Amino acid sequence: MTEETAREVGPSGLDIVYERFGDPSVPPVLLIMGGGAQMINWPDGFCAELAGRGLFVIRFDSRDAGRSTHLSDAAAVDIYAAMAGDLSTAAYNLSDMAADTVGLLDALGLGSAHLVGMSMGGMIAQLVAVEYPDRVRTLTSISSTTGDRAVGQADPRVLGSLGPQPTDRAGYVEWQVRASRALGSPGFEFDEQAVAARAALSYDRGHDHEAMMRHFVAVLASGDRTAQLKAVRVPTLVVHGTADPMCDISGGRATAAAVPGAELVTFDGMGHNLPRELWSPLADHIAAHTTRIGHDSGSGTSVPDGSITA
Repeated sequence: MTEETAREVGPSGLDIVYERFGDPSVPPVLLIMGGGAQMINWPDGFCAELAGRGLFVIRFDSRDAGRSTHLSDAAAVDIYAAMAGDLSTAAYNLSDMAADTVGLLDALGLGSAHLVGMSMGGMIAQLVAVEYPDRVRTLTSISSTTGDRAVGQADPRVLGSLGPQPTDRAGYVEWQVRASRALGSPGFEFDEQAVAARAALSYDRGHDHEAMMRHFVAVLASGDRTAQLKAVRVPTLVVHGTADPMCDISGGRATAAAVPGAELVTFDGMGHNLPRELWSPLADHIAAHTTRIGHDSGSGTSVPDGSITA
């Protein structure tokens, strides 16, 4: 894979770095990663699984992540004030990031794409479906929520056990290994070597602690999307793990309940990551979903790769 850069993307005129996998002549799937995370958090092997199912895969660094534009001149974020409702230090919101996403589609000459978002990326994908419905073929929201703070909350005991991120490279890598173990999937093998390698690469590509805080406040500044999601008419797949300590499964259930005709697929033992054992079944679900022409009510049946509910 070769990293490429789209210049002057969207209304904010940002540089967005991206990679492409597969055949450009087949249906495009745009992968949107979560808060503080870079495009490499979509594992190469998972991207290859999607490409192997006849999809043209694009992953990218969102604003303030990796090698895309960082808004380093923005005012310092006051996390505690933001959590209390004072959003005056928010540099942007998720609608701005949705506009970045559509701007990247423009730069790539794509009128529309299948969108797959994880965590905050799922929230961004939801907003693209709400605000730019003609640019979305299908929507897949993974390990995400509606913005209603009554659902999809993190387990404070897990987050509180992690402590602050170190600023040095070795300390950051060690912290990421601990955090990934705590937030990951207890039902599947933990690949410490892969996590450490990805953390080291993330640090070298452009780790930015303040940028992660800007992402967090952007989520808070964007509020509850539940009412907006009721207007979504593109085929929607919601995927969530039963053991997600970062975004409780209630967030996935609320998302599926809000979008008319959405399907909910749950995986026992899945946390807030993409364990290797689930790459193939996840790719199967996403590839099958991209072939949907319209909503159906779902069968409520169970399959080995995950339980499906209407």
